[in-house]
Amino acid sequence: MAQRNRRRLTATAAVAACGFIFGVLLLLVRFQWPPLESVDHGLATDLNRAVAGDRILVAVLRAVTTLGNPGIVTWGVVLGTLILLVRRRYRLAGYLAVAGLGAAILVPALKLAVGRLRPVVANPILHENGNSFPSGHALGSSICYGALLLAFLPALPPRARRPVVWAVGILVATIGVTRIMLGVHYLSDVVGAWCLGVAWLGLTAYTFELWRHRTGARVPAPLKEGLEPEAAPDIKPVDPAAPPSRWSVVGRAAALTVVAWVLVFGAVAGVGHLVVAYGGSNLLGDHTVPHYLAAHRTPGSTAPATSGARPATPTRSSRSGWSPGRWPWPSCGAGDRWSSCWCWRSAN
Repeated sequence: MAQRNRRRLTATAAVAACGFIFGVLLLLVRFQWPPLESVDHGLATDLNRAVAGDRILVAVLRAVTTLGNPGIVTWGVVLGTLILLVRRRYRLAGYLAVAGLGAAILVPALKLAVGRLRPVVANPILHENGNSFPSGHALGSSICYGALLLAFLPALPPRARRPVVWAVGILVATIGVTRIMLGVHYLSDVVGAWCLGVAWLGLTAYTFELWRHRTGARVPAPLKEGLEPEAAPDIKPVDPAAPPSRWSVVGRAAALTVVAWVLVFGAVAGVGHLVVAYGGSNLLGDHTVPHYLAAHRTPGSTAPATSGARPATPTRSSRSGWSPGRWPWPSCGAGDRWSSCWCWRSAN
């Protein structure tokens, strides 16, 4: 009991310290404290000079920073929430949804409130829109990956939990470092985002523990057992040897249908975007193919008549009694095409 209380006190102190550090950084950045500005700008300039000329390093940094994109972390939270809802773990699903929603609200609100511009470097590597403080990639990845870890940690074997916790921590730290090295964020942007992410995770986890305590459930150690250890049988992968039920077959068919529809819709929309944005009217060869066939047609073949062109007018020698302004054949009108007129063919 004493060890558990000590662990809980340590976790509370860590969360409070992270919240305090974020508050201090927020004020220093907002009022542009000169020492902090000097460190941030100097580090951004030095890293840009070291990274910009290395194409392999830039490619690696771009690949790693993609794991923190808002779309990826958001879809991770959405899929995790859907899995928990299907497994009827509504309390965990609510926690995961609230944690992800907090990240979606905090990032734009704080960027707008602080209004810090992004770094200006000599050799830009990556171009991003919006303000700089705090880093959206660092904050979103720390909250979303951390919340997924706390929710699904009970599904892992006990021996694998500590390595997975370290792996998630290293991933979040690496994503934040890539934002600094790519020259799109200052050091204080990333450190502030990490601190705020830990504080938000700690606050939401504490609220979840209060919810469990009210229902009489045991309060576990989140980084060792997850938020809800008794959910392990429900969130573990199903044994593939077990015979599928009727509802599972129906659900699988519905899921495959939705996935196929999304993929087809995405492919059609993507091709349409390419045609409209980049292809113009010749993406599929609408001009190239007819011009090529016309240039390489068989010698002696007759070119198709051009729309609206009038055939050659017959001369006086082609039919006796003809004079300009008078048509000798009553069945042929002035608007008839000579090539398809029966009287002209019969007369010749």
